[in-house]
Amino acid sequence: MSQIANIAVYDGAATPVLHTLVAISVSRVGNTIVSEWREKAVGVPDYAQVSITQKRELMKSGVIRTETIVVVPVMESILNQNAAGYTAAPKVAYEDKHSYVSYAHPRSTITGRRLARQLLVNLAGNISVSVAPVATGFVPELVDQLVSPT
Repeated sequence: MSQIANIAVYDGAATPVLHTLVAISVSRVGNTIVSEWREKAVGVPDYAQVSITQKRELMKSGVIRTETIVVVPVMESILNQNAAGYTAAPKVAYEDKHSYVSYAHPRSTITGRRLARQLLVNLAGNISVSVAPVATGFVPELVDQLVSPT
């Protein structure tokens, strides 16, 4: 992935919803590259949008640490107004956050990293049949090829 681009991903709802996350930024601090995306749903404040962050860090040992973090904020439910007619502004009640971290030894190969990632993905999805490994997309490119967007 040479340029940061928007991400389109379906959720796991009973009726799946497509979420399009817009590329927000790419920054480099020392040996770490951080890429950020955020959904831009109409009528929802930025702090309450689904977001994805990717990090690629070259550690002192030479090992490359990659991390993909997905954050899903959950808004409070505002039911009524007070006696004066005031309704509080909505705010985030909590966040559901999941991350996927991998460590790549300098001698590791794309094939080995892809194998480990696909085993984890198959375990997470309870997949017990043979499936073709996914080799494209922003997570496989980061984990397998160690390529970050720019």
